[in-house]
Amino acid sequence: MFLGGSLATARFFLGVDGGATRCRARLRDSSGRELGRGLGPASNIYLDFDEAMRVVRETIESAISAGAPRQEIALGLSLAGLSDDNEAKRVSAALPGFARIVAVNDAVAACVGANGVGDGGLIIAGTGSAGIARLGERTTIIGGRGFWLGDDGSAARLGESALRATLRAIDGLEPMSGLAQALGRRFDDDPLRMSRWAAEARPRDYGSFAPQILDIARSGDKRAREIVGEAACAIAALANALNALGAERIALAGGFGEPLRPFLPPDVAKRLAQPRRDAVDGAILLAGGTLAEDAACP
Repeated sequence: MFLGGSLATARFFLGVDGGATRCRARLRDSSGRELGRGLGPASNIYLDFDEAMRVVRETIESAISAGAPRQEIALGLSLAGLSDDNEAKRVSAALPGFARIVAVNDAVAACVGANGVGDGGLIIAGTGSAGIARLGERTTIIGGRGFWLGDDGSAARLGESALRATLRAIDGLEPMSGLAQALGRRFDDDPLRMSRWAAEARPRDYGSFAPQILDIARSGDKRAREIVGEAACAIAALANALNALGAERIALAGGFGEPLRPFLPPDVAKRLAQPRRDAVDGAILLAGGTLAEDAACP
């Protein structure tokens, strides 16, 4: 976490969540009342720093258009993959004029949003996956590590596993299943076409198959249920690892989390709570703000 500036002059609190899919901002006053919102496209600082910061600035401008002066705003930044204080300082330097800036990894802000500023854990299951535990002054991130070396239990990994099984079935290396028939039709049952697609595909492309795979699993297809079960076991492993670190309340977030919940072991599904708030409000809390009790959880 990087902190810069002073909280003493802050009368407004702005949270920004910038990632590989979209950038969101929310402005609240000192009582936690929402004053404005902003929404922008992807803002991944590791793909294109200058473009990401342009998106962040424009999203901020949309949220503070009501006229809150920058010198009275404490800014909380939640940024995908941020893990280095020097990079956080570089980001903060690109956003001058605020009373205070707190820059953190998006998983940290999401965990604070899900549980509040106290101890807790969070599992993010979306295109990628990760677990995070915040206990006292210590923050531990488990899993994630990107598509090639991690993200078990994610939508992207589910899609990759199902497409592997499909190609194996087409090649006669395993029995043909309803899953392989359905996914194979997307490529006209052509292994070469599948291979060419895979050469250019990104994690989100693999993840786009997840809803169909879950539907096929719900229909009772054995192979689909096996592959979805592997994803569920990976999420359960994250939950158990966070528990072992001492996290008692663990929330499940991400666009793939709730759809996968029915496939989780019952004891794990019961232990995983709903997030109280999102990463944008988590960033606001980290910047020193409060949240109105009657505000709906985004």
